[in-house]
Amino acid sequence: MSDLVTGEAVPLELRLAKLPSRALGLLLDAAILMVLGFGLLLLFSQVAPGVDEALAAALVIAGTVFLLVAVPTAVETLTRGKSAGKAATGLRVVRDDGGPIRFRHALVRALAGVFADFVLTLGVGAMVCSLLNSRDKRIGDILAGTVVIRERIPSTTAAPPVLDPRLAPWAATLELSRLPDQLAMAARSLLARAPQLAPEVRTRLATDLATEVAAVVSPPPPPGTPPWAYLAAVLAERRRRDAMRYAGPAGPPPSPYGPPFAGPPYAGPPPGPYGPPQAYGGPPPPSAPPSAPPEPTSPARNDGGFAPPS
Repeated sequence: MSDLVTGEAVPLELRLAKLPSRALGLLLDAAILMVLGFGLLLLFSQVAPGVDEALAAALVIAGTVFLLVAVPTAVETLTRGKSAGKAATGLRVVRDDGGPIRFRHALVRALAGVFADFVLTLGVGAMVCSLLNSRDKRIGDILAGTVVIRERIPSTTAAPPVLDPRLAPWAATLELSRLPDQLAMAARSLLARAPQLAPEVRTRLATDLATEVAAVVSPPPPPGTPPWAYLAAVLAERRRRDAMRYAGPAGPPPSPYGPPFAGPPYAGPPPGPYGPPQAYGGPPPPSAPPSAPPEPTSPARNDGGFAPPS
């Protein structure tokens, strides 16, 4: 998946295209160009007998440039990164920042396709570069500053994190300015993938991420807050503030913890993976008698051992 992130720590649904899907799209484009080239060849065969050899050679060169450079450049420019083969395979060329490509990007890609990627190297240049590049770029993509992404992907967008109402007063006081987008996205991804992970892995990852978030977010959570509930509260509050900022002064003020992350009240984690939910508030646990020696270790807890930094 691409590393573009919105201000709400929601990863954009952009996935990098891999070599097999790009190769399939290229074959479809090549087949279309061959049909178009065959039509041009028939046209030249009708014109060539009446011209000299120099003009015939110029027509062949012009036709080759038209097929290999002009057509791909025009198609990708007009369609904002979609050739016929890419449209059939659900791919699109975008800039490195996720924006639509322009004429210069399409032209550089087409020229590199002739001299470095496909024609002169018979596809070896593109294949080797794609295998060695972490974002599966061919030489033309590197020179043009573009990347090929998949557009048609199964929807995997998880529901926004739901804030436990008991944590709402504390969440409203959070200082979130130091929370980086990448860390917030990692926390959101963990909450979305939690049902697919083993229980011990879930607990360990949630504890580690909660500790990292607590190091840059203040104040610390109420005692006994499980790490997954802490992460959900931080992300829900961040999303609420983003929604209020984007609405602007003219928009209606959103209700505290309303539509952006509305959902059923937090009922605690599901049984099994995280253990029984912890109670908030209530009487404190009885303290040990004064004469009792201190325990070498704390009793078992079901929150993964998360303790926010003081």
